[in-house]
Amino acid sequence: MRVLGISAFYHDSAAALVEDGRIVAAAQEERFTRRKHDASYPAHAVEWCLAQGAVAPRDLDRVVFYDKPFLKFERLLETTVAFAPKGFRSFAKAMPVWIKEKLFQKNLLLRKLETLEPETGWREKLLFAEHHESHAASAFYPSPFREAAVLTMDGVGEWATTSAGVGRGADIELTREIHFPHSLGLLYSTFTYYTGFRVNSGEYKVMGLAPYGEPLFAQSILDNLIDIKPDGSFRLNLDYFGYCTGLEMTNSRFDALFGGRARAPGEPLEQRHMDLAASVQAVVEEAVLRLTRSLSEETGLRRLCLAGGVALNCVANGKALRDGRFDDIWIQPAAGDAGGALGAALLASHRLLGEPRWSTAENGSGGDAMDAMEGAFLGPEYTQEETAQALDEAGARYEALSDEALVGAAASALADGKVVGWFQGRMEFGPRALGARSILGDPRNPDMQRMLNLKVKFRESFRPFAPSVLAPEASDWFELDCDSPYMLLVANVKQERRRVEEAGAPERFGVDRLHVPRSDVPAVTHVDFSARVQTVHPTTNPRYYALIEAFKERTGCPVLVNTSFNVRGEPIVCTPEDAFRCFMGTGMDCLAAGNCFLRKEEQDPALAGEAHKDGFEPD
Repeated sequence: MRVLGISAFYHDSAAALVEDGRIVAAAQEERFTRRKHDASYPAHAVEWCLAQGAVAPRDLDRVVFYDKPFLKFERLLETTVAFAPKGFRSFAKAMPVWIKEKLFQKNLLLRKLETLEPETGWREKLLFAEHHESHAASAFYPSPFREAAVLTMDGVGEWATTSAGVGRGADIELTREIHFPHSLGLLYSTFTYYTGFRVNSGEYKVMGLAPYGEPLFAQSILDNLIDIKPDGSFRLNLDYFGYCTGLEMTNSRFDALFGGRARAPGEPLEQRHMDLAASVQAVVEEAVLRLTRSLSEETGLRRLCLAGGVALNCVANGKALRDGRFDDIWIQPAAGDAGGALGAALLASHRLLGEPRWSTAENGSGGDAMDAMEGAFLGPEYTQEETAQALDEAGARYEALSDEALVGAAASALADGKVVGWFQGRMEFGPRALGARSILGDPRNPDMQRMLNLKVKFRESFRPFAPSVLAPEASDWFELDCDSPYMLLVANVKQERRRVEEAGAPERFGVDRLHVPRSDVPAVTHVDFSARVQTVHPTTNPRYYALIEAFKERTGCPVLVNTSFNVRGEPIVCTPEDAFRCFMGTGMDCLAAGNCFLRKEEQDPALAGEAHKDGFEPD
């Protein structure tokens, strides 16, 4: 049985294909259109998923959309009535879009599907799942757990902003919900807006900025903005928010409480903004901990699955794991709306069509059961011939190497302090680069973080980078006793790897603290000694594992800096052409694309893409 899942029309549109209960393909539309967080109907992603699965449109058994538009429209109407007359301005702005597109999404989807193949009976095949059920399905069904507690948290779906329940076998039962306008995601997004970053895009910047500040405003947030109960349920004080009645997240009362207007994008970051980031991070962490603790007590289960945009807050995830109420936590790597497409497809496959859940152990691979995401490498890949042809057409100069020679050349370049673009295998699904579409560097270099941010990524200097570490050696470098394959858990650098004396002197404040090496791997050690760890396994990414092994042979360090292969505001690269353009338009030194190895100094200077960094809107 073949099921296509679709998410679209809000942000991070995507498509996913599930066949006989197994995930065949999944990709975000932004990777094809080169528009970050593209919200349009995912025509390219749909066509690619069908091609990857060799599935004719007529052979799809079901197509499932990830939420229910009429319930969202009901929320819009009821919110407008509840806050009238204040909400009329935002209602009037939203209504033409709803009438033109969103209210009649079923017809719009049917028209889009008919372009694939008319007269296929799409009306009988098209289904709609609830938003948080899609998130819950994306969290539980691909996990390696037979039974687990399930928690989803985001801005808002139809009405739900938080849901909790239990997954058992092929069934998921959500037993608790918190409804709009009370939302942890919207609380965090409000501070994203207030500190000068883009909502639905810059939340991870707030998380990265938080360690530079102190949670001086946390009590004020708890006293005035949110009431968190012992069981984790919460309510927001809507007197301080503008998203129900206006076109902005905050209002004048919010501004007065926190000492001024919202920071405009591009304005200097002040210590107050860092303290605000630290404060909202602390409050959200407390809310998440209360939710996970109460869910543990309520269910008695020792495993937890997470999804929804808030589940991308890897600092909160790490604290929930270290809290000890759950022995193991599994987080959907595409936790946001893109993952909703996968969840919707899995929901129909398992619950409606009765397909069994898939795991490596059940399918003869031996050993312990692994999750069904296959490392999240679910996107397009290119043969060596396709890669070489694309590079030839772009005018690239490269050396075609054997597998072993390519890994050796890249490892040597990294050991020499060079920055390497790494374009290998199937593209990752979700916002994290996991060693298929990555930019890599030497974590021992104290200048690597600043160089990558300013000369390669063209982004804010405070932004942290993640370490990729060989899974068997992770606990030697980080305070982590479990796998973190999707870079969604934060752990501290081991005490014996820290440079405490250097970190404490001279006395520095704010972003200046960044410039003091804090460990043996300073490029991936945040100012609070934390790191967003990715554990790398030979079963899911053998070539990347071999690269880190080769780097260790040369340096004694089994860790690499890993950041996404793109510049600020650009989606992660998808094709060899994307990779070459980004390579030529940035300060990268080398590019390993398939078995082609490129050195910047050997390229035609006329191909340098000086305008590449300006070709995308800031995120």
